[in-house]
Amino acid sequence: HKVDMGHLLGGQIGLDDFIFAHRKGRAKEIEITKSEDALGLTITDNGAGYAFIKRIKEGSIINNIPYIEVGDHIEKIDGESLVGCRHYEVAKMLKEIPKGATFTIRLVEPQKAGFVNIGPRSGGGKKASYGSGKQTLRLKSNGTAAVEEVDSVRTTAEENINLLLENFMGINDAELASQIWDLAEGKTNTMELAEAIDNSDLEAFGFTDDFIFELWGAITDAKSGRGKSVNNNNQY
Repeated sequence: HKVDMGHLLGGQIGLDDFIFAHRKGRAKEIEITKSEDALGLTITDNGAGYAFIKRIKEGSIINNIPYIEVGDHIEKIDGESLVGCRHYEVAKMLKEIPKGATFTIRLVEPQKAGFVNIGPRSGGGKKASYGSGKQTLRLKSNGTAAVEEVDSVRTTAEENINLLLENFMGINDAELASQIWDLAEGKTNTMELAEAIDNSDLEAFGFTDDFIFELWGAITDAKSGRGKSVNNNNQY
Protein backbone atom coordinates (compact mmCIF):
# COMPACT_ATOMS: atom_id res chain seq x y z
CA HIS A 1 0.00 0.00 0.00
CA LYS A 2 1.46 3.35 -1.04
CA VAL A 3 1.49 6.02 1.67
CA ASP A 4 -0.20 9.30 0.68
CA MET A 5 2.42 11.73 1.96
CA GLY A 6 0.04 14.65 1.53
CA HIS A 7 -2.06 13.25 4.34
CA LEU A 8 0.80 12.84 6.77
CA LEU A 9 1.86 15.78 8.92
CA GLY A 10 5.51 16.39 8.18
CA GLY A 11 5.30 15.29 4.56
CA GLN A 12 8.51 13.25 4.48
CA ILE A 13 10.05 10.20 6.12
CA GLY A 14 13.76 9.43 6.20
CA LEU A 15 15.32 6.03 6.69
CA ASP A 16 16.71 6.95 10.10
CA ASP A 17 13.82 9.13 11.28
CA PHE A 18 12.10 8.57 14.62
CA ILE A 19 8.49 8.59 13.41
CA PHE A 20 5.50 9.99 15.26
CA ALA A 21 2.64 8.99 12.96
CA HIS A 22 -0.18 11.50 12.87
CA ARG A 23 -2.68 11.28 10.04
CA LYS A 24 -4.63 14.47 9.49
CA GLY A 25 -8.15 14.33 10.87
CA ARG A 26 -10.86 16.86 11.62
CA ALA A 27 -9.92 20.51 11.96
CA LYS A 28 -11.54 22.53 14.73
CA GLU A 29 -11.44 26.20 15.75
CA ILE A 30 -11.98 27.05 19.40
CA GLU A 31 -12.30 30.44 21.05
CA ILE A 32 -10.50 30.58 24.39
CA THR A 33 -10.45 33.26 27.08
CA LYS A 34 -7.13 33.25 28.91
CA SER A 35 -8.55 33.66 32.39
CA GLU A 36 -5.34 32.45 34.07
CA ASP A 37 -1.64 33.03 33.41
CA ALA A 38 -1.12 29.34 32.58
CA LEU A 39 -3.19 27.43 30.04
CA GLY A 40 -2.09 24.01 31.27
CA LEU A 41 -0.48 22.66 28.10
CA THR A 42 2.64 20.64 27.43
CA ILE A 43 3.67 21.11 23.79
CA THR A 44 6.01 19.03 21.67
CA ASP A 45 6.88 18.94 17.97
CA ASN A 46 7.90 16.33 15.45
CA GLY A 47 10.98 18.19 14.21
CA ALA A 48 9.31 18.76 10.83
CA GLY A 49 7.45 21.97 11.68
CA TYR A 50 4.36 20.58 13.39
CA ALA A 51 3.62 21.26 17.07
CA PHE A 52 1.34 18.98 19.06
CA ILE A 53 -0.38 18.91 22.44
CA LYS A 54 1.58 16.38 24.48
CA ARG A 55 -0.17 16.72 27.84
CA ILE A 56 -3.07 18.65 29.39
CA LYS A 57 -2.88 19.55 33.06
CA GLU A 58 -5.84 18.46 35.16
CA GLY A 59 -8.00 21.36 36.32
CA SER A 60 -6.46 23.83 33.85
CA ILE A 61 -8.19 26.12 31.37
CA ILE A 62 -7.56 23.71 28.50
CA ASN A 63 -8.66 20.71 30.57
CA ASN A 64 -12.09 22.31 30.93
CA ILE A 65 -12.55 22.53 27.15
CA PRO A 66 -13.77 19.10 25.98
CA TYR A 67 -12.92 19.68 22.31
CA ILE A 68 -9.16 19.94 22.93
CA GLU A 69 -7.31 16.65 23.21
CA VAL A 70 -3.81 15.27 23.58
CA GLY A 71 -2.37 14.62 20.11
CA ASP A 72 -4.03 17.64 18.47
CA HIS A 73 -1.78 19.52 16.06
CA ILE A 74 -1.71 23.28 16.80
CA GLU A 75 -2.12 24.73 13.31
CA LYS A 76 -3.01 28.40 13.86
CA ILE A 77 -3.46 31.03 16.56
CA ASP A 78 -5.72 33.95 15.61
CA GLY A 79 -5.33 33.04 11.96
CA GLU A 80 -1.51 32.99 12.02
CA SER A 81 -0.08 29.71 10.75
CA LEU A 82 2.24 27.86 13.11
CA VAL A 83 3.38 25.33 10.54
CA GLY A 84 7.17 25.44 10.56
CA CYS A 85 7.39 26.56 14.21
CA ARG A 86 9.16 24.66 16.96
CA HIS A 87 7.27 23.81 20.13
CA TYR A 88 8.96 26.57 22.15
CA GLU A 89 7.98 29.17 19.53
CA VAL A 90 4.34 28.11 19.86
CA ALA A 91 4.70 28.27 23.64
CA LYS A 92 6.10 31.79 23.39
CA MET A 93 3.13 32.94 21.30
CA LEU A 94 0.67 31.52 23.84
CA LYS A 95 2.62 33.11 26.71
CA GLU A 96 2.44 36.53 25.07
CA ILE A 97 -1.37 36.45 24.91
CA PRO A 98 -2.43 38.78 27.77
CA LYS A 99 -4.39 37.40 30.69
CA GLY A 100 -8.09 38.16 30.12
CA ALA A 101 -7.72 38.21 26.32
CA THR A 102 -9.75 35.98 24.02
CA PHE A 103 -8.06 34.19 21.13
CA THR A 104 -8.93 31.57 18.53
CA ILE A 105 -6.88 28.41 18.16
CA ARG A 106 -7.16 26.09 15.16
CA LEU A 107 -6.34 22.46 15.89
CA VAL A 108 -6.20 19.36 13.71
CA GLU A 109 -6.96 16.18 15.57
CA PRO A 110 -5.30 12.89 14.59
CA GLN A 111 -7.47 10.52 12.61
CA LYS A 112 -8.29 7.71 15.01
CA ALA A 113 -9.87 5.26 12.57
CA GLY A 114 -7.77 2.33 11.46
CA PHE A 115 -6.10 1.45 14.75
CA VAL A 116 -9.08 0.50 16.93
CA ASN A 117 -8.99 -3.16 15.93
CA ILE A 118 -5.27 -3.64 16.47
CA GLY A 119 -4.55 -5.85 19.46
CA PRO A 120 -1.76 -8.02 20.83
CA ARG A 121 -0.82 -11.16 18.98
CA SER A 122 -2.32 -14.34 20.36
CA GLY A 123 -0.19 -17.15 21.62
CA GLY A 124 2.09 -17.81 24.52
CA GLY A 125 5.69 -17.04 24.98
CA LYS A 126 7.49 -14.69 27.26
CA LYS A 127 7.65 -11.07 26.20
CA ALA A 128 11.16 -10.05 25.23
CA SER A 129 12.92 -7.76 27.64
CA TYR A 130 14.02 -4.39 26.26
CA GLY A 131 16.30 -2.59 28.68
CA SER A 132 16.25 -2.47 32.45
CA GLY A 133 13.14 -0.33 32.90
CA LYS A 134 15.44 2.48 33.96
CA GLN A 135 16.06 3.87 30.51
CA THR A 136 14.41 6.61 28.50
CA LEU A 137 14.25 7.59 24.86
CA ARG A 138 15.53 11.16 24.61
CA LEU A 139 15.02 13.22 21.46
CA LYS A 140 17.95 15.58 21.15
CA SER A 141 17.91 19.16 19.84
CA ASN A 142 19.98 18.13 16.80
CA GLY A 143 17.22 15.75 15.72
CA THR A 144 18.85 12.51 16.85
CA ALA A 145 17.34 10.07 19.33
CA ALA A 146 19.18 7.99 21.91
CA VAL A 147 18.23 5.57 24.67
CA GLU A 148 19.86 6.77 27.88
CA GLU A 149 19.95 5.56 31.46
CA VAL A 150 17.59 7.57 33.64
CA ASP A 151 19.62 10.23 35.46
CA SER A 152 17.90 11.11 38.74
CA VAL A 153 19.84 14.38 39.01
CA ARG A 154 18.82 15.38 35.50
CA THR A 155 15.21 14.33 36.13
CA THR A 156 15.00 16.41 39.31
CA ALA A 157 16.61 19.43 37.63
CA GLU A 158 14.33 19.23 34.59
CA GLU A 159 11.22 18.95 36.76
CA ASN A 160 12.20 22.07 38.68
CA ILE A 161 13.22 23.95 35.53
CA ASN A 162 9.85 23.03 34.06
CA LEU A 163 8.01 24.48 37.06
CA LEU A 164 9.97 27.72 36.67
CA LEU A 165 9.11 27.76 32.96
CA GLU A 166 5.43 27.31 33.71
CA ASN A 167 5.56 30.29 36.04
CA PHE A 168 7.44 32.37 33.45
CA MET A 169 5.65 31.24 30.29
CA GLY A 170 2.34 29.83 31.46
CA ILE A 171 3.17 26.71 29.44
CA ASN A 172 4.55 23.39 30.67
CA ASP A 173 7.38 22.40 28.32
CA ALA A 174 9.45 19.38 29.34
CA GLU A 175 11.48 19.48 26.11
CA LEU A 176 12.47 23.09 26.68
CA ALA A 177 13.52 22.18 30.23
CA SER A 178 15.67 19.40 28.79
CA GLN A 179 17.24 21.83 26.31
CA ILE A 180 18.14 24.24 29.13
CA TRP A 181 19.76 21.38 31.06
CA ASP A 182 21.83 20.51 27.99
CA LEU A 183 22.90 24.15 27.62
CA ALA A 184 24.00 24.20 31.26
CA GLU A 185 26.31 21.22 30.77
CA GLY A 186 29.89 22.18 31.58
CA LYS A 187 28.91 25.69 32.75
CA THR A 188 30.25 26.92 36.10
CA ASN A 189 28.12 30.00 36.79
CA THR A 190 25.01 31.95 35.75
CA MET A 191 26.96 34.19 33.37
CA GLU A 192 28.11 31.21 31.32
CA LEU A 193 24.56 29.81 31.26
CA ALA A 194 23.19 33.21 30.19
CA GLU A 195 25.75 33.39 27.37
CA ALA A 196 24.85 29.87 26.20
CA ILE A 197 21.15 30.77 26.14
CA ASP A 198 21.85 34.02 24.28
CA ASN A 199 23.73 32.03 21.61
CA SER A 200 20.93 29.51 21.16
CA ASP A 201 17.38 29.48 19.78
CA LEU A 202 16.16 30.27 23.31
CA GLU A 203 17.48 33.84 23.07
CA ALA A 204 14.11 34.81 21.57
CA PHE A 205 12.38 34.23 24.92
CA GLY A 206 14.19 37.15 26.50
CA PHE A 207 14.82 35.42 29.82
CA THR A 208 15.66 38.01 32.48
CA ASP A 209 18.86 37.85 34.54
CA ASP A 210 16.79 37.05 37.63
CA PHE A 211 15.06 34.17 35.84
CA ILE A 212 18.36 32.71 34.62
CA PHE A 213 19.62 32.98 38.21
CA GLU A 214 16.61 30.90 39.31
CA LEU A 215 17.28 28.37 36.54
CA TRP A 216 20.89 28.07 37.65
CA GLY A 217 19.72 27.59 41.24
CA ALA A 218 17.42 24.73 40.19
CA ILE A 219 20.30 23.06 38.33
CA THR A 220 22.89 23.41 41.10
CA ASP A 221 20.38 22.34 43.78
CA ALA A 222 19.61 19.16 41.84
CA LYS A 223 23.32 18.39 41.44
CA SER A 224 23.87 18.81 45.17
CA GLY A 225 20.81 16.75 46.09
CA ARG A 226 18.86 19.71 47.45
CA GLY A 227 16.54 20.23 44.47
CA LYS A 228 13.26 18.59 45.38
CA SER A 229 10.84 21.44 44.74
CA VAL A 230 10.76 25.07 43.73
CA ASN A 231 8.53 27.94 44.71
CA ASN A 232 5.51 27.56 42.50
CA ASN A 233 2.88 29.91 43.89
CA ASN A 234 1.41 30.61 40.45
CA GLN A 235 0.57 26.94 39.85
CA TYR A 236 -2.99 25.75 39.97
